[in-house]
Amino acid sequence: MKNNIGKLDRIIRILLAFTTFYLYYVKSITGTFLIMATAMLLFTTGIVGNCPLYSLFGIRTRR
Repeated sequence: MKNNIGKLDRIIRILLAFTTFYLYYVKSITGTFLIMATAMLLFTTGIVGNCPLYSLFGIRTRR
């Protein structure tokens, strides 16, 4: 499995995930399972460095 997510893309994904978790925690957003699943997906792909959708469409943000 090759990494296809660049450094900036990874940072943005992780920050979005943490922001979503925080807003859910302080009850600023009322969420369903879908919101938390999306945040977990963003966090996981940011940590791992590989996005299955990027692979499917042939997109690479990593040089």
